[in-house]
Amino acid sequence: MMNVDLFLNAEEVHQLTGFKRKTKQIQQLKKMGIPFFINATNRPIVSRSVVDGSAKAKPPKTQGWQPAL
Repeated sequence: MMNVDLFLNAEEVHQLTGFKRKTKQIQQLKKMGIPFFINATNRPIVSRSVVDGSAKAKPPKTQGWQPAL
């Protein structure tokens, strides 16, 4: 079984945003429109699937079948 981290590590967040400071990383992630959450140490946490393309968009909601009247 492969060991794949679910979240970017601190160096990857730094590389993605261009900033080492947590507050600047948070600002940049917001500007980039990348979803993240803040952990207990106020560090931004980014899901790996968001940036590697494996996150799938939710299919549009479709209405149930309706007869043509």
